[in-house]
Amino acid sequence: MKHYSVLKEEAIAGLNIRPDGIYVDATLGYGGHSSAILSKLTTGHLYGFDQDSEAIKYSTNLLSQISPNFTLIHTNFVELKKYLPEPVDGIIFDLGLSSPQIDTINRGFSFMNDAPLDMRMNQEDLLTAQDIINNYSEEELTKIFFTYGEEKLSKNIAKKIVSNRKTKLITTTKELVNIIAEAVGAKYFNTHHPERQIFQAIRIEVNSELKVLESVLPDAIDILKPGGRLCVITFHSLEDRITKQIFKKYSEIDDLVKGLPIIPQEYLPKIKLINRKPILPSVEEINANSRSKSAKLRIIERI
Repeated sequence: MKHYSVLKEEAIAGLNIRPDGIYVDATLGYGGHSSAILSKLTTGHLYGFDQDSEAIKYSTNLLSQISPNFTLIHTNFVELKKYLPEPVDGIIFDLGLSSPQIDTINRGFSFMNDAPLDMRMNQEDLLTAQDIINNYSEEELTKIFFTYGEEKLSKNIAKKIVSNRKTKLITTTKELVNIIAEAVGAKYFNTHHPERQIFQAIRIEVNSELKVLESVLPDAIDILKPGGRLCVITFHSLEDRITKQIFKKYSEIDDLVKGLPIIPQEYLPKIKLINRKPILPSVEEINANSRSKSAKLRIIERI
């Protein structure tokens, strides 16, 4: 199963791995970053999290060929704090979909193939893309498409979905793409590709991606040892904005006490930024894997 880990060399370098350290791959996927981390450990240990049972199965086999020093946990990374028994030396989040998820047609993540409207990262979850498309109100759909997809014709698309589902349930990706095309007109559809934005928005809603990210980043900072590193690879502006804002908040002195001669310990910055501007993929990487084009890597270190 082929998977290409974006910004792999840069992220692994950013973790500053020690052979005896404890590291966490919060988005295990198909083991690209985990393999690189595990191969650098001697007495250290790797924890990997993923809510996709297929990814856990595949990565267990892959990592077993490198070292036994790993533990894989089948759950959403929002539960990091609950499952980690000790402070850690480094954590990586790669927030992109893995290529096998996109390319497995029946998962319904891609608008390029006809498939059931699913989009669940954890196949045991109940909420699917089909539920959202057929049950959310026009106002709710508009809000999701505009907020998570940043699509300016969100209202037109939501209205057309609601109109179509009155006569027949919308159950496949192809049906949804056709409805989007009808809603915006051929010219706009062919030049702006709104289906990309709409599918992104639905996937974010199905998996509560942004809410989970906002919740987990402060937890990740908390469980880092002093000197520990956190690397976050984002793929769209909403994820990057959340990451940037949280890193800014924890790397600056609280406005409440700024200017005091002595700053109380609890108001001091918890982290320092390793890179003020995000690290972007090289031209060579983009040419090798077009899906890496929008990736951004931000790295911090616990003080």
